[in-house]
Amino acid sequence: MTFPEKPFRTHGGAAVPHHKNTAQMESVILPCPSQVTIPMQQHVGAPCKPLVKVGDLVQVGQKIGDSDAFVSAPIHASISGKVSAVTKVALPGGQMVDAVVIESDGQMTVSPEVKPPVVNSPEDFIRAVHESGLVGLGGAGFPAHVKLNVPKDKHLDTLIVNAAECEPYITADNREALENSWAVLSGVYAVRDLLGLERVIIAVEDNKPDVIEVLRKVADNSKLDPEDRVRILPLHARYPQGAEKVLVQSCTNRVIPLGKLPADVGCLVMNITSVAFLADYLKTGMPLVKKRVTVDGSAIASPKNVIVPIGTKIADVIAFCGGYSQPPAKLLMGGPMMGIALTSDELPILKQNNGILAFAEKDAALPKPTACIRCGRCVSGCPMNLVPTQLEKYAELKDTDKLDQLGILCCMECGTCAYNCPAHRPLVHAIRMGKALLRNGGKK
Repeated sequence: MTFPEKPFRTHGGAAVPHHKNTAQMESVILPCPSQVTIPMQQHVGAPCKPLVKVGDLVQVGQKIGDSDAFVSAPIHASISGKVSAVTKVALPGGQMVDAVVIESDGQMTVSPEVKPPVVNSPEDFIRAVHESGLVGLGGAGFPAHVKLNVPKDKHLDTLIVNAAECEPYITADNREALENSWAVLSGVYAVRDLLGLERVIIAVEDNKPDVIEVLRKVADNSKLDPEDRVRILPLHARYPQGAEKVLVQSCTNRVIPLGKLPADVGCLVMNITSVAFLADYLKTGMPLVKKRVTVDGSAIASPKNVIVPIGTKIADVIAFCGGYSQPPAKLLMGGPMMGIALTSDELPILKQNNGILAFAEKDAALPKPTACIRCGRCVSGCPMNLVPTQLEKYAELKDTDKLDQLGILCCMECGTCAYNCPAHRPLVHAIRMGKALLRNGGKK
């Protein structure tokens, strides 16, 4: 198959300031926390059931939660120690789920369960990915084994590795590429060969020239790609370049229809940290028990990229970064465009988290909304070709038929419309309310 010489044109987007303050900061490892709280749902799909009880001794990599459902992902202990509680905790979105609380013994003893998987077929590979607990590490949290288990009537030819990382401030994937580039390419070759894919496109925004250079150098020096079927494609640094549907079109000029997935147009999209993790897992057998997180924002004393055990309290991570330099008026899990506002820093780090941002009052205050001036900037900026003002209008009117006709479910909630709006309309909030109305049959 041929490779594009440059990215294909896509609609909309915004020139959002990058604020990649930690891009050149090497990742640091958080010392073992005294306690972790590990929720039994850190993924899209069915929650896991705890496999341990209070008083049990656990070790790093030991499975402590699992589900019989196909769309789910097992949970593993991120530290060694004693289970002090099996309780309910609130996730950032507000839902209550089971969680296992582990008190550290300070040893970080690795479980004997941790062994490299034996992989001799695509089925073995998908089974191993399931056991690893891997979910989409770009933020979506979709179980990776489900994505890799492609129906037989779908023909995949292209793997797209998402290294765009278009959210402002977040540089976790950037550091993964620079610090673990050989694992990135090893993971790419494993997925390509086991699934029989014809080409691989590693998509990187062109504001990361060091990442592009490093990955090209590793790819050029590799002996595992004699047919030159892996290429790095620089993308225009324009938000939301890393959104799955935008990315597929930028790399292949294929448009994913409403209600369809990348597999329906022959593509598999994986986050760069996900493929690097797969390479490490196939080599060591250590499941997903830690995560690199960017900690930044005007209220953080010493911004860093930190590798932390999953379940570590956000407050402990921020304390490791020097604490708050001033009172935080806004605390976010994820980036400023699509992240979730948090009410407390007592929540745990989850598998899909890639950033914790804390902003002082002057940076967190939102301008007061005014009347729409009909400028059309939200329409020209929408990557899905929607009309956000109309979606806001009919969401307020609770007209679910009109919302459906206008394609509200196509919206990826990227926030470009609200960012571009000179009247500061709360467009994304209205669209989320409209989606909820539509899904609930017109009821809130």
